Amino acid sequence: MVVRPMSKPSPEDASMKDGIFQENNTVAPTDESVLSLFSLKGKTAIVSGSGAGIGYAVVQAFAEAGANVAIWYHGNKEAIKKAKAIEETYGVKCRAYQTDVTDFEDTKRVINHITEEFNGRLDIFVANAGIPWTQGRMIDGQLDHYHKVVSTDLDSVFYCAKAAGEIWRRQHLTGLTTQGSQLENYRYGSFVATASMSGHIANIPQLQSAYNAAKAGVIHLCKSLSVEWVRFARANSISPGYMATEISDFIPPETKRIWHGKIPMGREGEAHELKGAYLYLASDASSYTTGADIVVDGGYCAV
Repeated sequence: MVVRPMSKPSPEDASMKDGIFQENNTVAPTDESVLSLFSLKGKTAIVSGSGAGIGYAVVQAFAEAGANVAIWYHGNKEAIKKAKAIEETYGVKCRAYQTDVTDFEDTKRVINHITEEFNGRLDIFVANAGIPWTQGRMIDGQLDHYHKVVSTDLDSVFYCAKAAGEIWRRQHLTGLTTQGSQLENYRYGSFVATASMSGHIANIPQLQSAYNAAKAGVIHLCKSLSVEWVRFARANSISPGYMATEISDFIPPETKRIWHGKIPMGREGEAHELKGAYLYLASDASSYTTGADIVVDGGYCAV
């Protein structure tokens, strides 16, 4: 067997040697004002799966904080009208793009196009696209449904991270926009993925092994990326509990009543109750937070 020597790390990957991270690998923000730390003024954000529900609430939060935001949707063309409403309400740039997040080439193409169109920069990416498992016990479920769930809920997060990460690495190395201008008010990229409390527990009474496994994968993917990307971007996840959004419309009321009995707060969450968590991870307020998963579940996982 031929053992090939490990390749010499490139400058952008030289964040650690022999398993030890370099001293002063990153720097802290110089502005200590809490309002400045939470501000996204002039930044570019992309949110996948944002035509409705959690994603759209995140778009609203980022726009209110001053970011120019790209809405990604798959089939909900109402997103086009919503983008126009965001512009009129918050005075930022907002556009809607139809994208297939399960196709890496399409994902990369659209991310690069948006970066070029939005002042040649990318600051924030929220990988929020997802679908539920709807076929009960995995042993009775169809394999094509399994592949669709995992492709949408896990593979797409990897694809988005890969395409966005390439841009953040370039911005770190050059300090320039795609037009060659100096990046202003830029420190790192911020990648935030929507995981789920289902990545921490096995839900009952509904059975959804494939969904749970995919969301657990999202959490660990972000932890791993936080180490790989430490020089040029942060990676974190948010794990919502049961939320009152379209993704759970197929669940019968009697099942939702069982949910409520298991949630200490006694109800599902509303999408706008997640805005603060996403804004925190997107902004410099979380400059020392990477590899984290924030659980927002009304206390479900605490019981």
